[in-house]
Amino acid sequence: MDFIITQLINSLVFGSLLFMMAAGLSLIFGLMNVVNVAHGSFFMLGAFTAYSIMQWSGNFWLALGVGWVPAVIVAVLIERFFIKPLYNRGHLDQVLLTFGFIYVLADITHYLWGPEIRNISPPESLTGVIEIAGAYIPKYRLFLVAFGGVVAALLWWFLGRSRIGAMVRAGVDDAATAAGIGINVPLLFGCIFALGAGLAGLGGVVASPILGVYLGMDIEILIPAFIVVVVGGMGSLRGALVASILVAVVDTFGKAYFPDYALFMIYLLMVVVLLTRPQGLFGIARA
Repeated sequence: MDFIITQLINSLVFGSLLFMMAAGLSLIFGLMNVVNVAHGSFFMLGAFTAYSIMQWSGNFWLALGVGWVPAVIVAVLIERFFIKPLYNRGHLDQVLLTFGFIYVLADITHYLWGPEIRNISPPESLTGVIEIAGAYIPKYRLFLVAFGGVVAALLWWFLGRSRIGAMVRAGVDDAATAAGIGINVPLLFGCIFALGAGLAGLGGVVASPILGVYLGMDIEILIPAFIVVVVGGMGSLRGALVASILVAVVDTFGKAYFPDYALFMIYLLMVVVLLTRPQGLFGIARA
């Protein structure tokens, strides 16, 4: 029983990280119709920034508060000067451009921080373990699960209850109609791209005490995040949340019980969803 509880918590931890990645990725594609394969680079940038802040101040909470900001700044520059001219171009051009930025940002990261694997310790208040039904769970993992829940709740409020959220929903449904009723769609695009990058950077910050900080972590998180977007449905926050947990559970328990087939299992999940519901679990079928 304690093994199952441990794996469930691990699933929720991984699901929280996937959600922070996939929510922004889903909104960027659903609203902007832009395929950004460099999205994982913002996750990595958040982790490395958190490491630098921790080295400078030793304050994890400061890293949590501002560690994601460089990811947002870089994203705004990329969207404004490189992606914006490709809005009316095909997905292949977008993929090629953003794929190039994976290497550009990786090289910049390598130049600034070097190739070494680095570690971040959680704050002292979140060290130690808590016993749950015989399973000993690190406090920081429980914090990460709760933090992911708070982020999901705030996003739900922002997109579901705020005026800006209403504009985002209108843009996801039909960007042309949204522009016709006076919504500044280009500005909205930039804000959503920055929001998505900020979420990814925040995910990198909170993931760093568990995963470590290293080159290549962007690709490792990007692949399951794309699977989450496909399974949940483009532009759907609810889909991103449900699919994040679903993919995390399949991946975590797959690695525990069938380690040789774990990666195959999440791809199988994606294939099953695409065959039965091509638009994803909560996506809207487009004509």
